[in-house]
Amino acid sequence: MPRRLTLLASLILTQGAAMAQTCNGNWPAIDYPVTRTVEQQDNYHGATVADPYRWLEDANSADTAAWVQEQNKLTQGYLAQIPGRDAIKARLTKLWNYERFSVPFKEGGRYFYSRNDGLQNQAVLYTMKSLADMPRLLLDPNTLAADGTVALAGLAVSPNGKYLAYSTAASGSDWNEIRVRDIESGKDVADHIKWVKFSNTAWLHDGSGFFYSRYDEPTEAGKLAAVNYFQKLYFHKIGTPQSADTLVYDRPDNKDWGFSAQVTEDGRFLVITASQGTENKNRVFYKDLKQKDGKVVGLLEDFDAAYNFVGNDGQVFYFHTERNAPRGRIVAIDVKKPAVLSWKQIVPESGSTLVSASLVNNQLLVDYLSDAHSLVKVFDLRGKPLHDVKLPGLGTASGFSGKRTDTETFYSYTSFTTPSTIYRHDLKTNKSSVYRQPKVDFDPAGYETRQEFFTSRDGTRVPMFIVSKKGIKYDGSNPTYLYGYGGFNVSLTPTFSVANLAWLEMGGVYVMANLRGGGEYGESWHEAGTKLKKQNVFDDFIGAAEWLVSHKVTSPSKLAIGGGSNGGLLVGAAMTQRPDLFAAAIPQVGVLDMLRFHKFTIGWAWTSDYGSSDNADEFKALVKYSPLHNLKRGACYPATMITTADHDDRVVPAHSFKFAAAAQAAQAGQPGAAPILIRIDSKAGHGAGKPTTKQIEEVADRWGFLTRALHMDGK
Repeated sequence: MPRRLTLLASLILTQGAAMAQTCNGNWPAIDYPVTRTVEQQDNYHGATVADPYRWLEDANSADTAAWVQEQNKLTQGYLAQIPGRDAIKARLTKLWNYERFSVPFKEGGRYFYSRNDGLQNQAVLYTMKSLADMPRLLLDPNTLAADGTVALAGLAVSPNGKYLAYSTAASGSDWNEIRVRDIESGKDVADHIKWVKFSNTAWLHDGSGFFYSRYDEPTEAGKLAAVNYFQKLYFHKIGTPQSADTLVYDRPDNKDWGFSAQVTEDGRFLVITASQGTENKNRVFYKDLKQKDGKVVGLLEDFDAAYNFVGNDGQVFYFHTERNAPRGRIVAIDVKKPAVLSWKQIVPESGSTLVSASLVNNQLLVDYLSDAHSLVKVFDLRGKPLHDVKLPGLGTASGFSGKRTDTETFYSYTSFTTPSTIYRHDLKTNKSSVYRQPKVDFDPAGYETRQEFFTSRDGTRVPMFIVSKKGIKYDGSNPTYLYGYGGFNVSLTPTFSVANLAWLEMGGVYVMANLRGGGEYGESWHEAGTKLKKQNVFDDFIGAAEWLVSHKVTSPSKLAIGGGSNGGLLVGAAMTQRPDLFAAAIPQVGVLDMLRFHKFTIGWAWTSDYGSSDNADEFKALVKYSPLHNLKRGACYPATMITTADHDDRVVPAHSFKFAAAAQAAQAGQPGAAPILIRIDSKAGHGAGKPTTKQIEEVADRWGFLTRALHMDGK
């Protein structure tokens, strides 16, 4: 074994060795539940790595269930003693009780939108024939489960307006079931599709059936943890059982390909997008639906960039792509002459990042990000700029869907202090008017948002948004919550949140950093935070924290960090690399075991961003920052509340279980050490579709925990 790997293995195996240190705090000692260890060791390219909490990966075992019960008992007992928690929950409940709308869309001569009257667990779907009509309730997910844990996960209306195909998810799981509702009668027909995951629904124009993607049926024991491979694209004909569905496309030679389908607006083509994990690249195939027994034809098969179908003029397809344009452009491709030299550039790459495009009123509506906030431009089909859509301010706009012949579109606009407002935009006059505007129990005039730029460790300029009450003094005393994500080409943009509003009302400062690994500045920005360069993301986050401290926005004793999923990894890495910089950490549903994440459900797909421990070079990078493998006994970690859920089949809860057990073992017995807790929700998953009641409970616990951790309660 090479000497360097021998030393690495020694470090990992002896991380439990005590360090002579007393934590600089006055926290009372916590009697943590005893978590047994096992003699589990794995060999990674010559390095031996211990995994003493491997048994916690078995979510179905009685031992794991008992451990969960004991940990929740400890956490809930701790949170119950925080005097301000009930007041926080009451204020959250009042703030949350406001009317919320989705962006309307039109299909089959009808408008559709969802509405939550305030405290409903799930939003309700409505339809109407004109904007002047009284809306009619079409689907109320709150009737599907008494506790609100069955959520509407997706919907598609047939072009003839006869049917609604809707998918539901139970208890936060990624598994969906598709049912079909007759829109006129408001009643479901017999069709029922199961074992659907990561799928959209695409109707034939005559409403006779739809395309969808599914996996083979898993075992009962493995449905929440077993690896998901070999997705297949099917066609379902209305009025037939799922067993009669037709296989349209699969790739048994490529187990990691996933498929989504679109039917072009003219009804002629089926467009199949083939993804490979979460890589920001895809392949495109098509099928001529006018040809009987038409074959699936490869169009873009090099897997060299992202290609997002925008629309078509017959056999000319429009795509938003990052090929030779890291910040995005729009091209036209004739499917009969698909060679790259025959492509026609419609909208060239610009200094802003192209997020999405739609084809409405025979115009291209293009949504950009400029320094992480929205900018919307309109072009004709030759690429000539026509005008901008005037937005209210520094925020996020989304929507802009419609048909080629529509002269109207709808969009939402939101910012950190502006609740999501729905606008109707007249494409003939380029005028926007408010269609639905919610009213929340707060005065936005009392708050301010500013954007700052800081320099990361390697000299990269990185932006962040800082939101606070107006007139706040920067003297280092402000309790501050720093949030980030930094991965998978996901862009963080200004968004209204009553959860964050409650934090601001409590005197807190909210900061959102736009780290590398995200998509704010295009594919180059994303790639700069992946695989062997993932440490850049953590350096950016730490750089943001250091800027906040040096500019006296806050101080280490008042600074908390939070993030979910890949953001949970971010928090875990930051708190293990710089425990001195933070007073509190909340890793939510985090990817925390970077050596085994790819062995569960869809985790293998994340190797495009993370790399894999199966690769020797990537293992060396992963083990250096993997939160689970960098906890050291005797180190003084911030007050930490890890959150997860029993039905999270995206990032399985074993990540959080093992990290909590290891962190408690590292922190236990240290005089003055801060608490390490884990909050494990029941009948909940990764976050999508979580009922309002559960959201309020979770946020109340988060802010309650931070009032104690940041000494906002005087203790």
